[in-house]
Amino acid sequence: MKPTLQLRLGQSLTMTPQLQQAIRLLQLSTLELQQEIQQALDNNPLLEQEENDVQETSPEEPVDDSQLDSSDAMAQDQMPDELPVDTTWEDVYSAGTAQSAGPIHDGEDSVYQGETTENLQDYLLWQMRLTPFSDLDAAIALAIIDAIDDSGYLTVSLEDIQAAVSSEDVEVELDEVEAVLKRVQHFDPVGIAARSVQECLLIQLGQYAPELPWLNEAREVIKEHMDLLGNRDYRTLARKTKLKESDLKEVLDLIQQLEPRPGNGIIQSDSQYVIPDVTVVKKGNKWVVELNPDSAPRIRVNETYAAMARQARTSQDTQFIRSHLQEAKWFIKSLESRNDTLLKVATCIVEQQQGFFEYGEEAMKPMVLNDIAEAVEMHESTISRVTTQKYMHTPRGIFELKFFFSSHVNTEGGRECSSTAIRALIKKLVTAENPAKPLSDSKIADLLAEQGIMVARRTIAKYRESLLIPPSNQRKRLV
Repeated sequence: MKPTLQLRLGQSLTMTPQLQQAIRLLQLSTLELQQEIQQALDNNPLLEQEENDVQETSPEEPVDDSQLDSSDAMAQDQMPDELPVDTTWEDVYSAGTAQSAGPIHDGEDSVYQGETTENLQDYLLWQMRLTPFSDLDAAIALAIIDAIDDSGYLTVSLEDIQAAVSSEDVEVELDEVEAVLKRVQHFDPVGIAARSVQECLLIQLGQYAPELPWLNEAREVIKEHMDLLGNRDYRTLARKTKLKESDLKEVLDLIQQLEPRPGNGIIQSDSQYVIPDVTVVKKGNKWVVELNPDSAPRIRVNETYAAMARQARTSQDTQFIRSHLQEAKWFIKSLESRNDTLLKVATCIVEQQQGFFEYGEEAMKPMVLNDIAEAVEMHESTISRVTTQKYMHTPRGIFELKFFFSSHVNTEGGRECSSTAIRALIKKLVTAENPAKPLSDSKIADLLAEQGIMVARRTIAKYRESLLIPPSNQRKRLV
Protein backbone atom coordinates (compact mmCIF):
# COMPACT_ATOMS: atom_id res chain seq x y z
CA MET A 1 0.00 0.00 0.00
CA LYS A 2 1.12 3.51 -0.78
CA PRO A 3 1.35 5.79 2.21
CA THR A 4 -1.29 8.50 2.09
CA LEU A 5 -2.27 11.48 4.15
CA GLN A 6 -5.84 11.74 5.39
CA LEU A 7 -7.60 14.51 7.25
CA ARG A 8 -10.10 13.38 9.85
CA LEU A 9 -12.30 15.22 12.27
CA GLY A 10 -12.81 13.74 15.70
CA GLN A 11 -13.05 14.45 19.39
CA SER A 12 -10.59 13.34 22.01
CA LEU A 13 -9.97 14.13 25.64
CA THR A 14 -6.62 15.61 26.59
CA MET A 15 -5.53 14.76 30.12
CA THR A 16 -4.55 18.22 31.26
CA PRO A 17 -2.90 18.67 34.66
CA GLN A 18 -6.13 20.21 35.93
CA LEU A 19 -8.17 17.23 34.80
CA GLN A 20 -5.67 14.84 36.35
CA GLN A 21 -6.05 16.72 39.61
CA ALA A 22 -9.83 16.37 39.48
CA ILE A 23 -9.59 12.62 38.92
CA ARG A 24 -7.04 12.25 41.68
CA LEU A 25 -9.21 14.07 44.22
CA LEU A 26 -12.09 11.73 43.46
CA GLN A 27 -10.03 8.73 44.54
CA LEU A 28 -8.74 10.11 47.84
CA SER A 29 -10.05 8.95 51.18
CA THR A 30 -11.39 11.59 53.55
CA LEU A 31 -8.16 11.79 55.54
CA GLU A 32 -6.09 12.01 52.36
CA LEU A 33 -8.43 14.69 51.04
CA GLN A 34 -8.01 16.74 54.21
CA GLN A 35 -4.24 16.59 53.76
CA GLU A 36 -4.58 17.58 50.10
CA ILE A 37 -6.78 20.56 50.99
CA GLN A 38 -4.37 21.68 53.68
CA GLN A 39 -1.48 21.47 51.23
CA ALA A 40 -3.44 23.54 48.71
CA LEU A 41 -4.17 26.16 51.39
CA ASP A 42 -0.48 26.30 52.28
CA ASN A 43 0.69 26.61 48.67
CA ASN A 44 -1.95 28.90 47.17
CA PRO A 45 -2.50 32.30 48.86
CA LEU A 46 -5.73 32.80 46.91
CA LEU A 47 -7.38 29.91 48.75
CA GLU A 48 -8.76 30.37 52.22
CA GLN A 49 -10.78 28.22 54.59
CA GLU A 50 -14.33 29.26 55.35
CA GLU A 51 -15.06 29.82 59.02
CA ASN A 52 -18.26 28.49 60.53
CA ASP A 53 -19.47 31.95 61.46
CA VAL A 54 -18.74 33.51 58.06
CA GLN A 55 -21.85 34.60 56.22
CA GLU A 56 -22.52 33.28 52.76
CA THR A 57 -22.68 36.81 51.38
CA SER A 58 -19.55 38.91 51.12
CA PRO A 59 -19.16 42.66 50.78
CA GLU A 60 -16.53 42.01 48.16
CA GLU A 61 -17.51 41.66 44.54
CA PRO A 62 -17.67 38.09 43.24
CA VAL A 63 -14.84 36.88 41.09
CA ASP A 64 -15.62 37.89 37.53
CA ASP A 65 -14.37 35.38 35.00
CA SER A 66 -14.59 38.01 32.29
CA GLN A 67 -11.67 39.83 33.86
CA LEU A 68 -9.32 36.93 33.25
CA ASP A 69 -7.09 37.02 30.20
CA SER A 70 -7.68 34.82 27.19
CA SER A 71 -5.41 32.01 28.35
CA ASP A 72 -7.26 31.84 31.67
CA ALA A 73 -10.60 31.75 29.91
CA MET A 74 -9.43 28.97 27.64
CA ALA A 75 -8.29 26.91 30.62
CA GLN A 76 -11.64 27.51 32.29
CA ASP A 77 -13.48 26.24 29.21
CA GLN A 78 -11.45 23.04 29.28
CA MET A 79 -13.00 22.04 32.60
CA PRO A 80 -16.03 19.83 31.83
CA ASP A 81 -19.12 20.07 34.01
CA GLU A 82 -18.82 16.36 34.79
CA LEU A 83 -15.35 14.94 35.09
CA PRO A 84 -14.52 12.16 32.61
CA VAL A 85 -13.43 9.84 35.37
CA ASP A 86 -13.80 6.75 33.22
CA THR A 87 -10.23 6.98 31.98
CA THR A 88 -7.43 4.66 32.98
CA TRP A 89 -6.93 5.99 36.46
CA GLU A 90 -3.83 3.96 37.16
CA ASP A 91 -1.98 6.08 34.58
CA VAL A 92 -2.89 9.22 36.50
CA TYR A 93 -2.69 8.31 40.16
CA SER A 94 -2.29 5.34 42.41
CA ALA A 95 -3.68 5.71 45.90
CA GLY A 96 -3.60 3.37 48.88
CA THR A 97 -6.57 1.10 49.30
CA ALA A 98 -8.47 0.11 52.38
CA GLN A 99 -8.30 -3.59 53.08
CA SER A 100 -11.56 -3.97 54.84
CA ALA A 101 -14.95 -3.24 53.38
CA GLY A 102 -16.91 -4.52 56.34
CA PRO A 103 -18.94 -2.68 58.94
CA ILE A 104 -17.50 -0.61 61.74
CA HIS A 105 -20.03 -0.47 64.54
CA ASP A 106 -19.16 2.59 66.54
CA GLY A 107 -22.42 3.77 68.00
CA GLU A 108 -23.11 7.41 67.27
CA ASP A 109 -19.51 8.58 66.95
CA SER A 110 -18.67 10.08 63.58
CA VAL A 111 -15.01 9.13 63.91
CA TYR A 112 -13.76 5.65 64.66
CA GLN A 113 -10.33 5.18 66.16
CA GLY A 114 -8.76 1.83 66.96
CA GLU A 115 -5.59 2.47 68.89
CA THR A 116 -3.84 1.53 72.10
CA THR A 117 -1.40 3.80 73.85
CA GLU A 118 1.55 1.42 74.36
CA ASN A 119 2.80 -2.00 73.40
CA LEU A 120 3.25 -5.03 75.62
CA GLN A 121 7.01 -4.62 76.10
CA ASP A 122 6.62 -0.99 77.20
CA TYR A 123 3.99 -2.00 79.73
CA LEU A 124 6.16 -4.79 81.16
CA LEU A 125 9.25 -2.57 81.29
CA TRP A 126 7.28 0.04 83.21
CA GLN A 127 6.35 -2.60 85.79
CA MET A 128 9.93 -3.84 85.93
CA ARG A 129 11.19 -0.36 86.82
CA LEU A 130 8.73 -0.30 89.73
CA THR A 131 9.94 -3.67 91.03
CA PRO A 132 13.01 -3.89 93.31
CA PHE A 133 15.55 -5.93 91.33
CA SER A 134 19.28 -6.30 91.83
CA ASP A 135 21.39 -5.31 88.84
CA LEU A 136 21.80 -8.94 87.81
CA ASP A 137 18.13 -9.78 88.26
CA ALA A 138 17.18 -6.65 86.32
CA ALA A 139 19.37 -7.81 83.43
CA ILE A 140 17.68 -11.22 83.52
CA ALA A 141 14.21 -9.64 83.66
CA LEU A 142 15.09 -7.41 80.72
CA ALA A 143 16.18 -10.44 78.68
CA ILE A 144 12.95 -12.26 79.58
CA ILE A 145 10.74 -9.32 78.61
CA ASP A 146 12.63 -8.92 75.34
CA ALA A 147 11.84 -12.56 74.50
CA ILE A 148 8.06 -12.28 75.08
CA ASP A 149 5.92 -12.28 71.93
CA ASP A 150 2.78 -10.27 71.26
CA SER A 151 0.56 -13.00 72.72
CA GLY A 152 2.48 -12.85 75.98
CA TYR A 153 4.52 -16.07 75.73
CA LEU A 154 8.22 -16.58 76.38
CA THR A 155 9.71 -17.60 73.04
CA VAL A 156 13.19 -18.75 74.12
CA SER A 157 14.42 -21.31 76.61
CA LEU A 158 15.75 -20.43 80.04
CA GLU A 159 19.12 -21.82 78.94
CA ASP A 160 19.26 -19.25 76.15
CA ILE A 161 18.49 -16.45 78.59
CA GLN A 162 21.13 -17.82 80.96
CA ALA A 163 23.72 -17.74 78.18
CA ALA A 164 22.69 -14.25 77.11
CA VAL A 165 23.19 -12.66 80.52
CA SER A 166 26.26 -14.66 81.58
CA SER A 167 29.75 -13.32 81.00
CA GLU A 168 33.33 -14.16 81.84
CA ASP A 169 33.00 -12.26 85.10
CA VAL A 170 29.48 -13.35 86.03
CA GLU A 171 28.19 -16.91 85.79
CA VAL A 172 24.40 -16.94 86.07
CA GLU A 173 22.78 -20.06 87.46
CA LEU A 174 19.68 -21.51 85.83
CA ASP A 175 17.89 -21.33 89.17
CA GLU A 176 18.40 -17.56 89.19
CA VAL A 177 16.79 -17.25 85.77
CA GLU A 178 13.88 -19.42 86.94
CA ALA A 179 13.41 -17.26 90.04
CA VAL A 180 13.31 -14.02 88.04
CA LEU A 181 10.89 -15.61 85.57
CA LYS A 182 8.51 -16.39 88.43
CA ARG A 183 8.60 -12.74 89.46
CA VAL A 184 7.92 -11.53 85.93
CA GLN A 185 5.02 -13.97 85.71
CA HIS A 186 3.38 -12.00 88.51
CA PHE A 187 3.29 -8.90 86.31
CA ASP A 188 0.11 -7.74 84.67
CA PRO A 189 -1.53 -9.09 82.53
CA VAL A 190 -1.90 -12.29 84.52
CA GLY A 191 -0.39 -15.28 82.72
CA ILE A 192 2.40 -13.32 81.07
CA ALA A 193 5.79 -14.94 80.25
CA ALA A 194 4.42 -18.49 80.24
CA ARG A 195 6.18 -21.14 78.17
CA SER A 196 3.01 -23.00 77.18
CA VAL A 197 -0.76 -22.59 77.22
CA GLN A 198 -0.89 -25.02 80.12
CA GLU A 199 1.50 -22.93 82.21
CA CYS A 200 -0.33 -19.74 81.22
CA LEU A 201 -3.68 -21.06 82.46
CA LEU A 202 -2.19 -22.46 85.66
CA ILE A 203 -0.60 -19.08 86.44
CA GLN A 204 -3.99 -17.45 86.08
CA LEU A 205 -5.67 -20.03 88.32
CA GLY A 206 -3.01 -19.27 90.92
CA GLN A 207 -4.39 -15.74 91.26
CA TYR A 208 -7.74 -16.99 92.59
CA ALA A 209 -8.54 -17.44 96.27
CA PRO A 210 -7.92 -21.05 97.38
CA GLU A 211 -11.52 -21.44 98.54
CA LEU A 212 -12.93 -20.69 95.09
CA PRO A 213 -15.37 -23.48 94.09
CA TRP A 214 -14.07 -25.91 91.47
CA LEU A 215 -10.58 -24.38 91.54
CA ASN A 216 -8.80 -27.66 92.35
CA GLU A 217 -10.79 -29.53 89.71
CA ALA A 218 -9.96 -26.90 87.09
CA ARG A 219 -6.27 -27.16 88.01
CA GLU A 220 -6.42 -30.95 87.66
CA VAL A 221 -8.08 -30.73 84.24
CA ILE A 222 -5.40 -28.35 82.97
CA LYS A 223 -2.51 -30.29 84.48
CA GLU A 224 -3.57 -33.80 83.55
CA HIS A 225 -6.02 -33.56 80.65
CA MET A 226 -5.04 -30.65 78.37
CA ASP A 227 -5.30 -32.91 75.33
CA LEU A 228 -8.91 -33.81 76.09
CA LEU A 229 -9.72 -30.17 76.85
CA GLY A 230 -8.20 -29.02 73.56
CA ASN A 231 -10.11 -31.66 71.59
CA ARG A 232 -13.36 -30.87 73.45
CA ASP A 233 -13.70 -34.54 74.32
CA TYR A 234 -15.93 -33.83 77.28
CA ARG A 235 -17.35 -37.33 77.57
CA THR A 236 -13.91 -38.85 78.15
CA LEU A 237 -12.95 -35.91 80.34
CA ALA A 238 -15.95 -36.49 82.61
CA ARG A 239 -15.08 -40.19 82.91
CA LYS A 240 -11.42 -39.59 83.77
CA THR A 241 -12.09 -36.83 86.27
CA LYS A 242 -15.07 -38.74 87.72
CA LEU A 243 -17.18 -35.62 87.57
CA LYS A 244 -20.88 -35.48 86.83
CA GLU A 245 -21.86 -33.59 83.69
CA SER A 246 -23.25 -30.66 85.69
CA ASP A 247 -20.07 -30.46 87.79
CA LEU A 248 -17.83 -30.64 84.73
CA LYS A 249 -19.77 -27.76 83.24
CA GLU A 250 -18.95 -25.67 86.32
CA VAL A 251 -15.26 -26.52 85.95
CA LEU A 252 -15.28 -25.66 82.24
CA ASP A 253 -17.05 -22.37 82.93
CA LEU A 254 -14.22 -21.44 85.28
CA ILE A 255 -11.56 -22.41 82.72
CA GLN A 256 -13.32 -20.43 80.00
CA GLN A 257 -12.85 -17.28 82.07
CA LEU A 258 -9.09 -17.60 81.59
CA GLU A 259 -7.20 -15.83 78.78
CA PRO A 260 -4.97 -18.13 76.68
CA ARG A 261 -3.31 -15.10 75.02
CA PRO A 262 -2.81 -12.59 77.83
CA GLY A 263 -0.77 -10.19 75.71
CA ASN A 264 -3.49 -9.61 73.15
CA GLY A 265 -5.28 -7.04 75.24
CA ILE A 266 -2.24 -4.75 75.24
CA ILE A 267 -0.93 -5.26 71.70
CA GLN A 268 -0.46 -1.97 69.93
CA SER A 269 -2.35 -2.15 66.68
CA ASP A 270 -2.16 0.13 63.67
CA SER A 271 -4.29 3.19 64.17
CA GLN A 272 -7.44 3.25 62.09
CA TYR A 273 -9.36 6.46 61.66
CA VAL A 274 -12.55 6.51 59.66
CA ILE A 275 -14.44 9.71 58.97
CA PRO A 276 -17.72 9.04 57.13
CA ASP A 277 -18.03 10.78 53.79
CA VAL A 278 -21.82 10.55 53.78
CA THR A 279 -24.56 9.97 56.33
CA VAL A 280 -27.89 8.21 55.90
CA VAL A 281 -30.92 9.21 57.96
CA LYS A 282 -34.58 8.33 57.68
CA LYS A 283 -36.86 11.30 57.18
CA GLY A 284 -40.47 10.23 57.20
CA ASN A 285 -40.67 7.11 55.05
CA LYS A 286 -37.60 7.91 52.99
CA TRP A 287 -33.90 7.26 53.51
CA VAL A 288 -31.95 10.43 52.75
CA VAL A 289 -28.24 10.62 51.92
CA GLU A 290 -26.29 13.71 52.90
CA LEU A 291 -22.64 14.67 52.60
CA ASN A 292 -20.85 14.84 55.94
CA PRO A 293 -20.06 18.56 56.37
CA ASP A 294 -17.27 17.71 58.81
CA SER A 295 -15.43 15.38 56.46
CA ALA A 296 -13.35 18.16 54.91
CA PRO A 297 -12.91 21.91 55.42
CA ARG A 298 -14.79 24.25 53.10
CA ILE A 299 -12.58 26.56 51.06
CA ARG A 300 -13.13 29.57 48.85
CA VAL A 301 -11.23 32.14 46.80
CA ASN A 302 -9.76 35.02 48.81
CA GLU A 303 -11.71 38.04 47.56
CA THR A 304 -8.95 40.52 48.38
CA TYR A 305 -6.46 38.83 46.09
CA ALA A 306 -9.16 38.26 43.47
CA ALA A 307 -9.85 42.00 43.43
CA MET A 308 -6.14 42.65 42.95
CA ALA A 309 -6.19 40.35 39.93
CA ARG A 310 -9.06 42.33 38.41
CA GLN A 311 -7.47 45.72 39.00
CA ALA A 312 -3.93 44.93 37.91
CA ARG A 313 -2.90 45.16 34.30
CA THR A 314 0.58 43.95 33.38
CA SER A 315 3.34 42.92 35.72
CA GLN A 316 5.00 39.84 37.07
CA ASP A 317 2.88 40.10 40.22
CA THR A 318 -0.27 40.20 38.13
CA GLN A 319 0.68 37.00 36.36
CA PHE A 320 1.42 35.34 39.69
CA ILE A 321 -1.97 36.29 41.10
CA ARG A 322 -3.87 35.31 37.96
CA SER A 323 -2.11 31.95 37.79
CA HIS A 324 -2.91 31.13 41.40
CA LEU A 325 -6.46 32.39 40.97
CA GLN A 326 -7.03 29.95 38.13
CA GLU A 327 -5.49 27.10 40.12
CA ALA A 328 -7.74 27.95 43.07
CA LYS A 329 -10.87 27.91 40.91
CA TRP A 330 -9.86 24.58 39.37
CA PHE A 331 -9.28 23.08 42.79
CA ILE A 332 -12.65 24.25 44.12
CA LYS A 333 -14.44 22.97 41.02
CA SER A 334 -12.69 19.61 41.38
CA LEU A 335 -13.85 19.35 44.99
CA GLU A 336 -17.41 20.17 43.98
CA SER A 337 -17.31 17.53 41.26
CA ARG A 338 -15.99 14.96 43.75
CA ASN A 339 -18.80 15.70 46.18
CA ASP A 340 -21.47 15.57 43.48
CA THR A 341 -20.23 12.23 42.16
CA LEU A 342 -19.93 10.72 45.63
CA LEU A 343 -23.42 11.86 46.62
CA LYS A 344 -24.93 10.53 43.40
CA VAL A 345 -23.34 7.08 43.83
CA ALA A 346 -24.15 6.85 47.55
CA THR A 347 -27.77 7.82 46.93
CA CYS A 348 -28.11 5.14 44.27
CA ILE A 349 -26.63 2.52 46.63
CA VAL A 350 -29.16 3.41 49.32
CA GLU A 351 -32.01 3.23 46.82
CA GLN A 352 -30.88 -0.23 45.70
CA GLN A 353 -30.39 -1.54 49.26
CA GLN A 354 -33.54 -0.24 50.97
CA GLY A 355 -34.09 -3.66 52.53
CA PHE A 356 -30.77 -3.56 54.36
CA PHE A 357 -31.51 -0.21 55.99
CA GLU A 358 -34.94 -1.41 57.08
CA TYR A 359 -34.22 -5.00 58.16
CA GLY A 360 -30.47 -5.62 58.24
CA GLU A 361 -28.01 -7.83 56.39
CA GLU A 362 -30.50 -10.65 55.83
CA ALA A 363 -32.38 -8.35 53.44
CA MET A 364 -29.29 -7.34 51.46
CA LYS A 365 -29.85 -7.60 47.70
CA PRO A 366 -27.21 -8.94 45.32
CA MET A 367 -25.55 -5.99 43.65
CA VAL A 368 -22.45 -5.55 41.50
CA LEU A 369 -20.60 -2.46 40.35
CA ASN A 370 -22.22 -2.54 36.94
CA ASP A 371 -25.70 -2.20 38.49
CA ILE A 372 -24.79 1.17 39.98
CA ALA A 373 -22.77 2.18 36.92
CA GLU A 374 -25.79 1.74 34.66
CA ALA A 375 -28.12 3.50 37.09
CA VAL A 376 -25.97 6.64 37.36
CA GLU A 377 -24.65 6.41 33.78
CA MET A 378 -21.00 6.16 34.72
CA HIS A 379 -18.28 3.69 33.90
CA GLU A 380 -17.81 0.66 36.16
CA SER A 381 -14.23 1.70 36.92
CA THR A 382 -15.54 5.03 38.18
CA ILE A 383 -17.86 3.29 40.64
CA SER A 384 -15.01 1.11 41.84
CA ARG A 385 -12.84 4.13 42.65
CA VAL A 386 -15.65 6.20 44.16
CA THR A 387 -16.58 3.38 46.57
CA THR A 388 -13.02 2.63 47.72
CA GLN A 389 -12.04 4.19 51.05
CA LYS A 390 -15.35 6.07 51.19
CA TYR A 391 -17.53 5.43 54.23
CA MET A 392 -21.22 5.77 55.02
CA HIS A 393 -22.60 6.45 58.49
CA THR A 394 -25.91 4.64 59.00
CA PRO A 395 -28.10 3.79 62.00
CA ARG A 396 -26.60 0.28 61.74
CA GLY A 397 -22.97 1.41 61.90
CA ILE A 398 -20.28 2.76 59.60
CA PHE A 399 -19.70 0.85 56.36
CA GLU A 400 -17.32 1.23 53.47
CA LEU A 401 -19.38 1.72 50.32
CA LYS A 402 -17.91 -1.47 48.88
CA PHE A 403 -19.66 -3.39 51.67
CA PHE A 404 -22.98 -3.00 49.87
CA PHE A 405 -21.78 -4.95 46.82
CA SER A 406 -22.03 -8.74 46.88
CA SER A 407 -22.38 -11.61 44.45
CA HIS A 408 -25.67 -13.38 43.82
CA VAL A 409 -26.71 -16.94 44.60
CA ASN A 410 -29.57 -18.60 42.78
CA THR A 411 -32.58 -19.66 44.81
CA GLU A 412 -35.60 -21.82 44.19
CA GLY A 413 -38.00 -20.23 41.76
CA GLY A 414 -35.32 -18.29 39.91
CA ARG A 415 -34.89 -15.61 42.57
CA GLU A 416 -31.47 -14.37 43.59
CA CYS A 417 -30.03 -13.92 47.07
CA SER A 418 -26.89 -12.00 47.97
CA SER A 419 -23.90 -13.70 49.54
CA THR A 420 -24.03 -11.12 52.33
CA ALA A 421 -27.59 -12.13 53.19
CA ILE A 422 -26.59 -15.81 53.21
CA ARG A 423 -23.72 -15.08 55.60
CA ALA A 424 -26.15 -13.27 57.88
CA LEU A 425 -28.51 -16.27 57.81
CA ILE A 426 -25.65 -18.65 58.62
CA LYS A 427 -24.64 -16.49 61.57
CA LYS A 428 -28.24 -16.40 62.78
CA LEU A 429 -28.60 -20.19 62.56
CA VAL A 430 -25.34 -20.81 64.41
CA THR A 431 -26.25 -18.31 67.13
CA ALA A 432 -29.56 -20.08 67.75
CA GLU A 433 -28.21 -23.65 67.56
CA ASN A 434 -28.19 -26.16 70.42
CA PRO A 435 -24.67 -25.94 71.94
CA ALA A 436 -24.72 -29.68 72.62
CA LYS A 437 -25.67 -30.45 69.00
CA PRO A 438 -24.18 -27.73 66.76
CA LEU A 439 -25.25 -27.56 63.14
CA SER A 440 -22.98 -29.13 60.56
CA ASP A 441 -22.37 -27.42 57.23
CA SER A 442 -24.61 -29.99 55.55
CA LYS A 443 -27.40 -29.31 58.03
CA ILE A 444 -27.10 -25.56 57.48
CA ALA A 445 -27.33 -26.16 53.73
CA ASP A 446 -30.50 -28.21 54.30
CA LEU A 447 -32.06 -25.49 56.45
CA LEU A 448 -31.32 -22.86 53.83
CA ALA A 449 -32.75 -25.14 51.15
CA GLU A 450 -36.00 -25.22 53.13
CA GLN A 451 -36.11 -21.44 52.65
CA GLY A 452 -35.55 -21.87 48.92
CA ILE A 453 -31.86 -20.96 49.00
CA MET A 454 -29.81 -23.63 47.28
CA VAL A 455 -26.21 -23.46 48.50
CA ALA A 456 -23.58 -26.20 48.29
CA ARG A 457 -22.02 -27.51 51.50
CA ARG A 458 -18.54 -26.32 50.48
CA THR A 459 -19.96 -22.83 49.92
CA ILE A 460 -21.47 -22.90 53.40
CA ALA A 461 -18.04 -23.86 54.77
CA LYS A 462 -16.40 -20.96 52.90
CA TYR A 463 -18.94 -18.44 54.19
CA ARG A 464 -18.70 -19.85 57.74
CA GLU A 465 -14.91 -19.51 57.72
CA SER A 466 -15.18 -15.93 56.47
CA LEU A 467 -17.32 -15.22 59.54
CA LEU A 468 -14.61 -16.79 61.76
CA ILE A 469 -17.09 -19.44 62.93
CA PRO A 470 -15.32 -22.72 63.80
CA PRO A 471 -16.64 -26.06 62.47
CA SER A 472 -19.36 -27.89 64.37
CA ASN A 473 -16.99 -30.27 66.18
CA GLN A 474 -15.20 -27.28 67.72
CA ARG A 475 -18.45 -25.51 68.65
CA LYS A 476 -19.79 -28.42 70.66
CA ARG A 477 -20.01 -27.76 74.37
CA LEU A 478 -21.94 -28.97 77.37
CA VAL A 479 -25.32 -27.42 78.06
